Amino acid sequence: MADTLEFNEIYQEVKGSMNDGRLRLSRQGVIFKNSKTGKVDNIQASELAEGVWRRVALGHGLKLLTKNGHVYKYDGFRESEFDKLSDFFKAHYRLELVEKDLCVKGWNWGTVRFGGQLLSFDIGEQPVFEIPLSNVSQCTTGKNEVTLEFHQNDDAEVSLMEVRFYVPPTQEDGVDPVEAFAQNVLSKADVIQATGDAICIFRELQCLTPRGRYDIRIYPTFLHLHGKTFDYKIPYTTVLRLFLLPHKDQRQMFFVISLDPPIKQGQTRYHFLILLFSKDEDISLTLNMNEEEVEKRFEGRLTKNMSGSLYEMVSRVMKALVNRKITVPGNFQGHSGAQCITCSYKASSGLLYPLERGFIYVHKPPVHIRFDEISFVNFARGTTTTRSFDFEIETKQGTQYTFSSIEREEYGKLFDFVNAKKLNIKNRGLKEGMKQSYDEYADSDEDQHDAYLERMKEEGKIREENANDSSDGSGEETDESFNPGEEDDDVAEEFDSNASASSSSGDGDSDRDEKKPAKKAKIVKDRKPRKKQLESKKGKDPNAPKRPMSAYMLWLNANREKIKSDHPGISITDLSKKAGELWKAMSKEKKEEWDRKAEDARRDYEKAMKEYSVGSKSESSKTERSKKKKKKQEKQMKGKVEKKGAASKSLSSTKSPAKNMSESFKSKEFVSSDESSSAESKKEDSEEEGVASLPPSSEESASGSD
Repeated sequence: MADTLEFNEIYQEVKGSMNDGRLRLSRQGVIFKNSKTGKVDNIQASELAEGVWRRVALGHGLKLLTKNGHVYKYDGFRESEFDKLSDFFKAHYRLELVEKDLCVKGWNWGTVRFGGQLLSFDIGEQPVFEIPLSNVSQCTTGKNEVTLEFHQNDDAEVSLMEVRFYVPPTQEDGVDPVEAFAQNVLSKADVIQATGDAICIFRELQCLTPRGRYDIRIYPTFLHLHGKTFDYKIPYTTVLRLFLLPHKDQRQMFFVISLDPPIKQGQTRYHFLILLFSKDEDISLTLNMNEEEVEKRFEGRLTKNMSGSLYEMVSRVMKALVNRKITVPGNFQGHSGAQCITCSYKASSGLLYPLERGFIYVHKPPVHIRFDEISFVNFARGTTTTRSFDFEIETKQGTQYTFSSIEREEYGKLFDFVNAKKLNIKNRGLKEGMKQSYDEYADSDEDQHDAYLERMKEEGKIREENANDSSDGSGEETDESFNPGEEDDDVAEEFDSNASASSSSGDGDSDRDEKKPAKKAKIVKDRKPRKKQLESKKGKDPNAPKRPMSAYMLWLNANREKIKSDHPGISITDLSKKAGELWKAMSKEKKEEWDRKAEDARRDYEKAMKEYSVGSKSESSKTERSKKKKKKQEKQMKGKVEKKGAASKSLSSTKSPAKNMSESFKSKEFVSSDESSSAESKKEDSEEEGVASLPPSSEESASGSD
């Protein structure tokens, strides 16, 4: 026979709600894990007193009774599994699994039997229904009548509010059957009454959820939050988990209490109680118990007089009373050295803590996601900027959580953490709708391809090449430049390049067509204008000074060969990633040395740019003058040709020489007026143009007149 039996899709009845989960029976005992909350009920084999098999609404069910009176009900078994369970109980627990069906006669009178924490209403030997007395919130009595009120469960579709029992009078003197009935119920009922003194009181604690300042009174069985407006009583049995989380500023601490069922205020449900403490706040605490009672109840976990930080005292007292471990962040360390990641969830900024067995987000709204309920996680591009990314988590129930606006520097740390925990990472390269199957008892695929990581590596490679290439500007990618002062220079160069391109073309329409794509290139939506912009940038002066490198690039160029020798055969992308890790781990003093070198290089670049700009202006003026001279010579040659043509016409024609002279004079005047108009548009060297446009005879006359 197998040492363990496992059953999936088993339902546990809790206050009228059927919670699904997994049941495992072993030699040590019975374990049930709730799929929704992750709460684990562990029943030791030595504590089992009775096992009952019976037909229920969902098939067949198993009822377990313990020696201390607790009752556990599990439904969802098949009839064929009875023999297997019966043999297992005989072999490992030495118990007989008894078959006992419920009475379905529909009678409403019978006998009430109290057994442990269970009230059973029987007809003959068969039970009609059973009520766990821990579900009773209040018990009131009347004449021959007892009324039971119950705790409500928000997860239950139908809730039982109260049950009334008619208790007939008896002839026995001195014994009131109604009072006896009520006392039996109240002795086991979960009735919260603030009777007696509190063990200790914490005054004016800052509470984030529910918001406000509350006095916390610690009672033996429940926690009392007393505020100016609202009061909450929280039984310790409703506490699922305790978390102690350091704030990112390292000056404050979060103490989170997970509750199931949650505390209610109107229609609002608070599943988490979040307290915020300052690390500098200390307290001296004295318990309202004598030392013997403290030692007997808490077994050394608490002492009568304690002192220390306020958050330590609260967490220590809660741990002792609730008897649950406190969860703290694991080995994860973010880019800034903190154990959390700053992000946004549902338009509210908060902190995401990667834990050893899940994620928790504080604080509005608080979210706790266990690893065993995660179907897969996904790293996605940020919707507004490329400097951040989104972290998406989808559970097996189909619920999706998106934590957005995470700094890009956190990607490597978070990816390594998720990979180490062997969570499924959604492959962005797969077809949509394809989900990998997740086996709860097997490890997930660790070597899964991540498209986003590949894109990040490619971008790193491109950045490294662009930083080494001085001729290429940093205006192509919106997230390339880390120096805001350089962006204005890049814009000016774009306009300069467009201006030179438009001046070389004589068509005014083409000027307007080229200016429009330059604007589109900034938005980076249309790729064609970017090609034109690249072509214009390639025409830059090769003699221009090279842009200065950043401190990181100077360090990388100096240590690239050393990294290659330390890691032979390393690829370019892995080299850049390794260099980034070394740079991050470098001390501040060493980084300051490279910062000084980068600052010196920047000063040299600015000085060289000033000298280059003065030289480029003089060279541009020379080229403009040479172009003007060339145009003058062309127009002068044109005037001479027209003069020769006019002279030949005058010889061949029969017209008078005066007429010929007037025609030739008109042609000269036409040419000179045309050139003078062009000279007026440019407004430079107008006298030289006028002299150059005249024929030699007119030049002589002009010199003579001068």
